[in-house]
Amino acid sequence: MSLTLAIVGRPNVGKSTLFNRLVGKRLALVDDQPGVTRDLREGQGRLGDLRFTVIDTAGLEDATDDSLEGRMRRLTERAVDMADVCLFMIDARVGVTPTDELFAEILRKRSKHVILAANKAEGNAADAGVLEAYNLGLGEPVRLSGEHGEGMTDLYSQLMPLADAAEEQAVEDAPETDIELDEDGEGETPLISAEKPLQVAVVGRPNAGKSTLINKIIGEDRLLTGPEAGITRDAISLRIDWADPDGDSTPMRIFDTAGMRKKAKVQEKLEKLSVSDGLRAVKFAEVVVVLLDAAIPFEQQDLRIADLAEREGRAVVVAINKWDIEEDKQEKLRDLKESFERLLPQLRGAPLVTVSAKTGRGLERLRAAILRAHDIWNRRVPTAALNRWLTAMLEQHPPPAPQGRRIKLRYMTQAKTRPPGFVVMCSHPDKMPASYTRYLVNGLRESFDMPGTPIRLTLRGQGDKNPYKGRRKKNAGALAKHLKGRA
Repeated sequence: MSLTLAIVGRPNVGKSTLFNRLVGKRLALVDDQPGVTRDLREGQGRLGDLRFTVIDTAGLEDATDDSLEGRMRRLTERAVDMADVCLFMIDARVGVTPTDELFAEILRKRSKHVILAANKAEGNAADAGVLEAYNLGLGEPVRLSGEHGEGMTDLYSQLMPLADAAEEQAVEDAPETDIELDEDGEGETPLISAEKPLQVAVVGRPNAGKSTLINKIIGEDRLLTGPEAGITRDAISLRIDWADPDGDSTPMRIFDTAGMRKKAKVQEKLEKLSVSDGLRAVKFAEVVVVLLDAAIPFEQQDLRIADLAEREGRAVVVAINKWDIEEDKQEKLRDLKESFERLLPQLRGAPLVTVSAKTGRGLERLRAAILRAHDIWNRRVPTAALNRWLTAMLEQHPPPAPQGRRIKLRYMTQAKTRPPGFVVMCSHPDKMPASYTRYLVNGLRESFDMPGTPIRLTLRGQGDKNPYKGRRKKNAGALAKHLKGRA
């Protein structure tokens, strides 16, 4: 579901009514009075076999000041910038107004794709308004009735090619993950190239310095920065060739994301959309850089962001920003490492790099950490080495015997990379305690040099190989039947 559709238009043209129809629920308030919707509302839309994200917006007002109407307009303009497609609605019964003409001009400049919709178009009274809509210069209007469900087929035919294009773009941008390996651990490793650059998402809380850091990496002020928290609203991707001091460069696509705050503090709908945009950036990344503020590191939200990246199976690098203003650096670094090991055991050994986005110090270490994390994410271990290691681990600490039933670990192989995934053939996999699985995962990290990367370990039952199992019961049944027949 990669397509995002924003419904825009002046107040009281029926945006919320259509939104409710597309999401199949009465999520948005609807009334004859104009201006009921004041913020953004996001839902999962459905139209035939199409699935997409739909955004209901406030009515566009001709106001640019800091009044309520002006703030609502800026909110709607941001939704236009974030959306793949804008559905621009007019009221067919009223016809085209000067406000409609003004906003048609704005959409023509700001939106990638605009679909013009003449709503409330049921009956002959709307014919004149539908004809007027051609004058807006946005192509043929789709004749709709959000209240009665008319014109949905025409809307579907307009959205379908755009949804297909968005899906193709999403497939092209998405990194290859969970690459299957054969029994010998062989499989094609995707190479970093200009066509397939290394994809890096920079995530963190508002005002941690994400945009400043990326500006310093690319060497120019491409992204808006400032002392106010939350300036960046949507995920922005930039293509760069990041070179080391020796001149060796690596093609990368870096995603700058909006700051992710605690849910309770995410009050503006705009910021909710920004957070979901940041989550999408994590899914499109191969390496996720979690940027922390040295003054207030490892707050609850930082831990959630890092945990999200681990659950998505992405390589993680933790960067501590604003290191230039720290006074007792050695003691602070020791405390940070201790906190990291304690609070994020699932990312044990992940690189922790100190940087200053303002001065540029530590960027070489950050680049090296990103490349090493990516290399470990692609790590392959031969099957023979895995099974020698498994034998040693079992001798050192045998698995428990829950309810008196011994769990036998017979064989191990690597099934996937990106992130590394291993399969252990064993008896009673459902009885294996989580503590023993953690013991094996931590052993894999230490023995095969895989610090920090997510490791997936699957226990799989092999079945009992005893060829005589069940034979005694079968023979006893046959004998009983034979004796019964003789009797």
